[in-house]
Amino acid sequence: MLDPQQLLSRLAELGIAQQTVEHPPVFTVEEAKALRGNLPGHHVKNLFLRNKKEEMWLVVAIEDRAVDLKRLGEVLGAGRLSFGSPDRLRRHLGVEPGSVTPLALVNDTSLSVRLAVDRGLMHGGPVNVHPLVNTMTTAMSAEDLLRFFAATGHAPLWLDFPI
Repeated sequence: MLDPQQLLSRLAELGIAQQTVEHPPVFTVEEAKALRGNLPGHHVKNLFLRNKKEEMWLVVAIEDRAVDLKRLGEVLGAGRLSFGSPDRLRRHLGVEPGSVTPLALVNDTSLSVRLAVDRGLMHGGPVNVHPLVNTMTTAMSAEDLLRFFAATGHAPLWLDFPI
């Protein structure tokens, strides 16, 4: 499992431009909104989910999008979804609760986590995500985020929210 500095080095190796800032820990969208000021671009919420078949999903959506887990399970063809446990999160993505991020897919080398992404992230400026910890925020272009997904072997399923 990579740490934040190793992740940032990996992004540099991939030629992905990013800007990272440090801040106090944030655990919710509301805390992040209160802290960030006028940081431009999209801010996301990340849902680490599982179904009864033990299939894992990482859903990345613009922070204010409504997500109905029952409807999302239907759209994904995953059946009933629930939140993954902290242990499962650590095992599959190598992060702690409150630090879920699409960049944690770098730690999913077995490709056991499926990725679903809000199509709205492709328009409107940089995408702001945690670099494996909730004490930093990394901004990168949507195109570079897609390059990162490709480098990790995770092809996103595109979703139109609200769901």
